Amino acid sequence: MHHHKKGIWALSPIIVLLLTYLVTSIIANDFYKVPIVVAFLIACIYGVAITTGEKLEERVKIFSKGAGHPNMMLMIWIFILAGAFATSAKNMGAIDATVNLALHLLPDNLLLAGIFIASCFISLSVGTSVGTIVALTPIAAGIAAKTGADLPMIVAIVVGGAYFGDNLSFISDTTILATRTQGCEMKDKFRVNSQIVVPAAVIALILYFIMGAQINSPQHIPEVNFFKVIPYLVVLVTAVMGLNVMLVLTSGIVLAGIVGFANGNYDLYSWFDAMGSGILGMGELIIITMLAGGLMELIRYNGGIDYAIRMLTRKVNSKRGAELSIAALVSLTDLCTANNTVAIITVGPLANDIAERYGVDKRKSASILDTFSCFAQGLIPYGAQMLMAAGLAGINPINIIPYLYYPMLMGGCALLSILFRYPKKYS
Repeated sequence: MHHHKKGIWALSPIIVLLLTYLVTSIIANDFYKVPIVVAFLIACIYGVAITTGEKLEERVKIFSKGAGHPNMMLMIWIFILAGAFATSAKNMGAIDATVNLALHLLPDNLLLAGIFIASCFISLSVGTSVGTIVALTPIAAGIAAKTGADLPMIVAIVVGGAYFGDNLSFISDTTILATRTQGCEMKDKFRVNSQIVVPAAVIALILYFIMGAQINSPQHIPEVNFFKVIPYLVVLVTAVMGLNVMLVLTSGIVLAGIVGFANGNYDLYSWFDAMGSGILGMGELIIITMLAGGLMELIRYNGGIDYAIRMLTRKVNSKRGAELSIAALVSLTDLCTANNTVAIITVGPLANDIAERYGVDKRKSASILDTFSCFAQGLIPYGAQMLMAAGLAGINPINIIPYLYYPMLMGGCALLSILFRYPKKYS
C-alpha cells in the first residue's frame, strides 16, 4: 500500500469535518442546527476527492472497506440491540419504577447522595448518559421543587452520575468503542477504569452527603412495582458477570417484553413498536459509525494517521507521555465534535497505534480514551447531555457547569492515574 500524501494534507478531512460542524454551528449560534451526519458526509466526499492516484471506484472501495470493517459491524449490532432494549424497557415503565424505588429507599438527608447513586446505577444499567438524563432530570426537578433544593445543583448531580455509567457500563457505546478500538476485553477495561474513577465518585458522594444534610423529603411517593425493575437488574448482573454483551441485551429485550405482557403494558405489536422505535433512534449513531470508519480508512491510506502519531509523539519518550497524548487527542476531538462516542471512533485507531508503539497496556489506553472523552463531554455546555438536562429542567446549561463535581473529579483522577502511574498493575 503506497501512501500518496504525507502530513497535514492527509489529515485535512478531519479539519474539514470540524470546520463544517463548528463554523456553521457558531454562525447559527446553535450546535444542533447542523446535523453531525451532514458534516461527516461532506468530510467523506472531500476525503474521497483528495485521495489521488486511484480511480474513483477504487477510492470508494477503500472508503467502504473502512465503513464495513468487522469492528464497525459488531458495534452496529450492539447499537441496534441497545436501542431495542432501552426503549422496550422504558415504555413498559421500568424507568419510573426504578426512580420510585430510589425515593422509597432514601431518607431525607441522603436525597442528594441518593440521586447521585440512582443516576450512577441507572446509567450503569442502561449504558447511556442521555438515557439517564432523560429518565432522571424530570424527577430531580420534581424533587428540587418539593424539597426546595437548588435546581441547577440537583440537575448537575444527575448529569454527573450519568457519566459514571457512560464511562463504566458494559453496554455503553463509549465502553464498547474504547475496548473494540484497543482490542481488549470489556471486563478488563472495567477493572482498570473503575480503579481510576471510583475514588472520584466516592469524593463526589461525600460532598453530596454534606450538602444534603438540610433537605427534607416529599411526603407522597408512588408505590413501586418491583416486577418492572427486573429487566434492568438482570442486564446489570449479567453484564457484570461478563456475559457477551449481545446476549445481555437480548435477554434484557425479552425480559422487558415478558414483564410488559404480564403487566398489561404491552401486546405483541406495541412491544415490537417499542423495539422498532428504539432501533430507529440509533439510526444516526449507526450512520455516523460507518461514515467515520470509512473516513478513517481514507486518512490511514493517505498516511494521515502516521503523521498524526509522529506529531503528537515527537516529544514522547515514555509510557506517561504516550498516555498523555492519547488523553489530549480524545479530549480535543470531543470539544470539537461535542460527542464522546464520535471522539472515540475518531481517535481510537490512533490511540491503539500509540499504545502499541510505547508499550501502553491496552486496558489502560481503553480506560484513558473512555474517561477523558466523558470528562470533556461532561463539561461542555453545548453537548447533547447538557442541553437536554437544561431543557428538561428549564434552566440555562451554563448554570449547571459550576456544580459538575463528578466530571471534574473524574478528569482529575484520570490525570493523576497517568502522572503517578496507577493502577500499578496496568501502568
